[in-house]
Amino acid sequence: MKTLRDLNRPPQITGRVETIVVRGDPRAPARAIEATTARAGIGLADDRLGARGEAELSTRQVTLVQAEHLPVIAALARVPAVDPVALRRNLVVSGINLLALKNARLRVGEALLEIVGPCAPCSRMEAEIGPGAYAALRGHGGMTARVIEGGAIRVGDAVRADA
Repeated sequence: MKTLRDLNRPPQITGRVETIVVRGDPRAPARAIEATTARAGIGLADDRLGARGEAELSTRQVTLVQAEHLPVIAALARVPAVDPVALRRNLVVSGINLLALKNARLRVGEALLEIVGPCAPCSRMEAEIGPGAYAALRGHGGMTARVIEGGAIRVGDAVRADA
């Protein structure tokens, strides 16, 4: 008999990297890029943590959000659409339920990430998306992850639960 854990991670779960977003420091504007390198224990090379190059004990080395949640966030925030860059999450992925993979490891391109927990929205969402965006993101803000194994990540790469 399958356990609930087995049911949450069937082997056919595969997604795709849709957007990669980085920023130079916490207040700097975010920008989309086509490729980056995940650095084990640090974060993305082109993001603020990766550029610093120091081991980061934070569980927020990489942040991920599901592309499928963007229309939901837009509807709840009462805006026509949400630009993934405005969310300031590092990886926008589609085709995989991130919440179902808490504490699991994901192969993202050549990198191995461990999903740690939910990524709570910050107050900057009100300025980035509009009034009501903070509340709209509650429960839809994505997940945080640690980089277990470094490697290249490109837009279009596969995202899959690591067996």
